[in-house]
Amino acid sequence: MINLEEIKEQEIDLDKVYDYGAFPDKISGRCDNCNSSYFKSSVKGGVFLRECRECGMKKSI
Repeated sequence: MINLEEIKEQEIDLDKVYDYGAFPDKISGRCDNCNSSYFKSSVKGGVFLRECRECGMKKSI
């Protein structure tokens, strides 16, 4: 069984959309991959999606 800390230390797949509930920000309001605070947001089908403008990491909030 993989615990949450092991998952956070693994390579981040930028093609995958991560769930904020399962993978909250390491530092609030910062990208887990590049530590940027510059995001673009969209809502589609009732799902709020936050994407980092620097590296493209996506999280559904």
